[in-house]
Amino acid sequence: MPENLHKVKQEIYKNIFKYANGGIAIVGLNGNWIKVNDSIVNFLGYSKEELYEINFQKITHRDDLNLDLGLMDQLLKGEIDNYQIEKRYFHKKGHIIWALLSVSLVRNIDGTPLYFISQLTDISSQKSSSWHLQFLMNVIKGQNEKLKDFAHIATHDLRTHIGNLNSITEFLEEELPDIVKSENYQMLHESISNLNENLKNLTKIQVDKPKKFNALAKLSLYNYVKNAMYNISSIAKKENCQIINNVKQDIYIFGIEAYLDSIVLNFLTNAIKYRTEHQPPIIELTTSEKNEYIVLHIKDNGKGINLEENKARLFTLNGTFHNHQDSRGVGLYITKNHIESIGGKIEVESQVGKGTCFSVYFLKA
Repeated sequence: MPENLHKVKQEIYKNIFKYANGGIAIVGLNGNWIKVNDSIVNFLGYSKEELYEINFQKITHRDDLNLDLGLMDQLLKGEIDNYQIEKRYFHKKGHIIWALLSVSLVRNIDGTPLYFISQLTDISSQKSSSWHLQFLMNVIKGQNEKLKDFAHIATHDLRTHIGNLNSITEFLEEELPDIVKSENYQMLHESISNLNENLKNLTKIQVDKPKKFNALAKLSLYNYVKNAMYNISSIAKKENCQIINNVKQDIYIFGIEAYLDSIVLNFLTNAIKYRTEHQPPIIELTTSEKNEYIVLHIKDNGKGINLEENKARLFTLNGTFHNHQDSRGVGLYITKNHIESIGGKIEVESQVGKGTCFSVYFLKA
């Protein structure tokens, strides 16, 4: 009976070694391969006969070899019972593969070391994904640095130009006192004032410290719509565009001043930009309430968007869907990011030739 039990145990060990999903190897004290299973062969690309002629040091990446040998030495000295490391091997074809290596030591009855049991798990794909993610993070970090530099330069230069424009309007008022009665001059003066206010809002944004929801300001949606309409009043007048503001004056949302300026302004200018040629553009702004949101609806009668073809890339960077000379595929991408950064979301309905309605969800104040 004991002999039969021993045979059963031997058969079990043999089957575990042979059919294990991961790589299992018996490695000699000098690093030579004594016995390997098929998973090791598939992983490293060498046949069993080829592996038995070499040791693991020969196919280990040199940057990982000292760590592995040092831990093996600790095992032999009895300082540790086992160890696990991420390690690089050279495949027979020459490329690098990554393994999660687990090693334990088998000793004789008298305590003398016999051999190592090594288990190898292929983690090359996980490492590849990790490197790809790190690469993207480095790209994003670089872009953020460029964006911060651009923001500093842009606000500085804009401040200079606004100062010059203010000086010019003062000179004009001194030389031509009656000019202040001109509607166009009043529009120019008010636009410069609004531009200066927008610049002040931009400087409040700390680009290296993202805003938390509890730091958002309570803002009058009506006032921001009204200001945006005034800022593009000359464009609307030129294109014979009618903008209808049905936003109620008592509606308040949570947001960031500069972001809300940009959001409303972008939707209005887009509606005018993508107007049809056969009818004057009409833009209507309304609101509704939905759970914790105030929803701003911006509806136009423009060209419309084929959502079946373009919905997936509607808010992507460089995603354009109209052959307009000013289309860059940036505005909606930035706008969507602004909306989501203040806890909102955006939906769109559109029909080609009939117009588009963007629904922007803001947190209700």
